[in-house]
Amino acid sequence: MADSIKTVFTKSKIEVRVKQFFIQIGELSNFAGRFFKESFTAPFEFKELLRQCYQMGNRSLILVCMTGFIIGLVLTLQSRPTMIQFGAVSMMPNMVGISIVREIGPVITALICAGRIASGIGAELGSMKVTEQIDAMEVSGTNPFKYLVVTRILATTLMIPILVVFGDLIALLGSALVENIKGQVSFQLYFNTVFDALSFGDLVPATVKSFFFGFVIGLVGCFKGFNSKKGTAGVGIAANTAVVMASLLLFIVDFIAVFISDIFYEL
Repeated sequence: MADSIKTVFTKSKIEVRVKQFFIQIGELSNFAGRFFKESFTAPFEFKELLRQCYQMGNRSLILVCMTGFIIGLVLTLQSRPTMIQFGAVSMMPNMVGISIVREIGPVITALICAGRIASGIGAELGSMKVTEQIDAMEVSGTNPFKYLVVTRILATTLMIPILVVFGDLIALLGSALVENIKGQVSFQLYFNTVFDALSFGDLVPATVKSFFFGFVIGLVGCFKGFNSKKGTAGVGIAANTAVVMASLLLFIVDFIAVFISDIFYEL
């Protein structure tokens, strides 16, 4: 009897979670549709957009570069013994360059920005929501969605690809440093080999999906913060759930991007 009650309770709990998940996806889609609608209607908040670009790009640059440099070092140090064992150490620049540019660089940079930017947006907008600052903006005649949400989503969409480029370059620099010390490979030879190995099919998918990564990070952070509830405790919940949901959606978007690019690459 107790086992049957426990089973029914577990099933009902799972059903509630699944239902809440799909409801949230629907609300997020509706939120994204409102963003596209507001983006193409006047007035346009260019000054706030530039300020958000500076805040998100400049303050995340050092963290992204440090992480990229360490990734380049670690990837090369871990891969080098295996490449030596198979007599393919000369292919190290090709392997590391393609890996970083196509997948590792965009994904790691997006995850770092999801942890920093999405949580920051969620906490900032959540605190404004619970302290009724957003309601005060509506009363004063300002469109809070356009001023707070549209500018932040556009800023992340524009800045994440730029941060990815910097992260990739610094990661390749870290890899080149290891090859220079361990394998006596000059920096010029290393980067010439990397750029010869990269093709149009490597650069375009990585660049395009980084724009989608930025859009997802900004959208989820704004969605969670703009719809924050339950008083001041909701601010922490909004920040935490923004990071979790953004990270999950980043992997889904990355899978879709890789799947589509693989189809076109084969064609």
